[in-house]
Amino acid sequence: MAQRTTEIIVGLFMIAGFAALLVLALQVSGLSLKPAGDTYTVYADFNDAGNLAPRGKVSMAGVTIGRIRDITLNPETFQARVAIDIDAAYSSIPADSSAVIRTSGLLGDQYIDISVGAGTDSLSAGDDFYETQSAMNLERMITNFATGR
Repeated sequence: MAQRTTEIIVGLFMIAGFAALLVLALQVSGLSLKPAGDTYTVYADFNDAGNLAPRGKVSMAGVTIGRIRDITLNPETFQARVAIDIDAAYSSIPADSSAVIRTSGLLGDQYIDISVGAGTDSLSAGDDFYETQSAMNLERMITNFATGR
């Protein structure tokens, strides 16, 4: 009887350990078990998308307000076109806001930071950001400094 109780306790401990690993893996990957709420899609064109990735975060004033849905090359302008899904709760972002690619920490992940504009019109589904600022490419900056270009 005591051996069976021990086996049950060890089994429950193993299940709890696997559940903890699953939660940790979901947190690290940026995925979530909860269904995504209502969103609307806006677009931003960048000369250099850097290391942005789908499901990357989009923030405003340090608060995550959306995710990057897709990154493609615009065949007309040859710029990186980023599709951004923004939570419907943040539907009053001024239309003259700008999207800037930032890095969290010195060598961390890149994300899009929205700098709020002062206009009265709001972004709606399918709109483009008024102004964008591409990722800072450290390697390119060092090369330009070394060659004097």
